[in-house]
Amino acid sequence: MTSQEPDPGPPPRRSIWSGSISIGLVNVPVTVNPLVRDHSVSFRMLHRKDNQPIRYERVCEHDREVVPWEDVVRGYEVRQGEYLVFDRSELEAIRPESDRRIRIDRFVYSLSLDPVYFNTSYLLLPDRNPEAYALLLGAFRKLGRAGVGRITLRTKEYPALIREYRDALILTTLHYSDEVADPRESPRLQGLQEPGEKELELAVRIVEELSGDLDLSEYHDRYREQVEDLVRKKLEGETVKIEKPKAEEARELMAALQETLARMKAGKQ
Repeated sequence: MTSQEPDPGPPPRRSIWSGSISIGLVNVPVTVNPLVRDHSVSFRMLHRKDNQPIRYERVCEHDREVVPWEDVVRGYEVRQGEYLVFDRSELEAIRPESDRRIRIDRFVYSLSLDPVYFNTSYLLLPDRNPEAYALLLGAFRKLGRAGVGRITLRTKEYPALIREYRDALILTTLHYSDEVADPRESPRLQGLQEPGEKELELAVRIVEELSGDLDLSEYHDRYREQVEDLVRKKLEGETVKIEKPKAEEARELMAALQETLARMKAGKQ
C-alpha cells in the first residue's frame, strides 16, 4: 500500500447470517455482520491456591450430584418450585425457522422510532448483487426513510429496522413493545413536585452553558484504560498503590447549582 492510498482499516468480521432483504418481488442479497465491537475487560475466575481456571458444573440442587448433558431438560416454572418439563424435540418443533429473508413490511422516517427500542446493530454487506444493494441504499438516503420488518437470528425472531448509515445499510434489531417498561407506571415518578422558579432558572443556565455538538471520540472507557495500565505495571513488577477516591461533600441543591454555574463561568475566563 502506497502512502497515497487510504488506510482500509480492519477487515470486516465473518458474517453471522446470509439471506436477502425482501420488498415484494424485489430481493436484495446481503450478509449480516457484526458492527459493534465490545472492548469490555474480561477476567477469568481462578483458584487462589494454584491460579488455575475454575470450571462450573451442572449440579442438581436436590442431591448435589453433577448432571450429564443427556439428563438435562428444560423447565418452565408455573408456581414456586413447580415446573412443566419440555424435551428438546417439543421446543425445536415451535422454534421460529429463518427462511433467509428480511421481509420489509413498511417504510418509516429514520428518526420516527424512539432509540429506547433499539437492541443490537449489524452491518449489512452486499452479497452477489451489489447493484440491488446500491439501489436500496440510494433510495433510503434520498428519502430519509428506513425499512421495518422481521428477521430470525439463531432461535429468536426480532422486529428489525434497516437504514442508511455512513454509506452502508445497517440492520438494528428492536425490542418488542411489551419489553420496554413505561416509566410513567413507576410509583417514584408519581406526584413529583414542580421545581422552584429560581432552581429551574439556574438549571437551565447550566444546561445552556454545557450545550454543544456531540463527539463520542472525546469519551473513553477509563476503567478499561486503568485495568490495562494495572496489567502493564504488574507485568513490569511495579508496586501498585491503591488509593480510594475521596467522597464528595453533599451540598444543598440551591448551593450546588450556584457553585456549579460559578465554576463553569470561571473556567471560561
